[in-house]
Amino acid sequence: MAAASTVSGLAGAALASRSAFSTSFTRGSRVSARNPLMTRNLERNGRITCMTFPRDWLRRDLNVIGFGLIGWLAPSSVPVINGNSLTGLFFSSIGQELAHFPTPPAVNSQFWLWLVTWHLGLFIVLTFGQIGFKGRIEDYFEK
Repeated sequence: MAAASTVSGLAGAALASRSAFSTSFTRGSRVSARNPLMTRNLERNGRITCMTFPRDWLRRDLNVIGFGLIGWLAPSSVPVINGNSLTGLFFSSIGQELAHFPTPPAVNSQFWLWLVTWHLGLFIVLTFGQIGFKGRIEDYFEK
């Protein structure tokens, strides 16, 4: 039932390998162990693929990235914060922090506020841009 083989590097230790096993639950019938992920219909050139999940799930488009970046830079460049824009404050805080480069920004530095606010706005615009652009192309809003 068990075959022994010698493994080099383990000082000649023998490993027992089983091709099948039986338990009292299966009433003595021999059941071969198998990996459920390695079924024949899911293998393609040695790679496991899923037939229902689309390969291009992100469906990225450079139009969305370009228009989203422009769509965020325009409103974030309007000077509404004490006569300064969010983009201007963010980029000037980068310059101030680079002035003392080897030391990182302090925890209470305004740089972190402008960094998080500017990027959060950018990612929100890109997300809604992706939803709107792809939704319009694939007729999600026509139904």
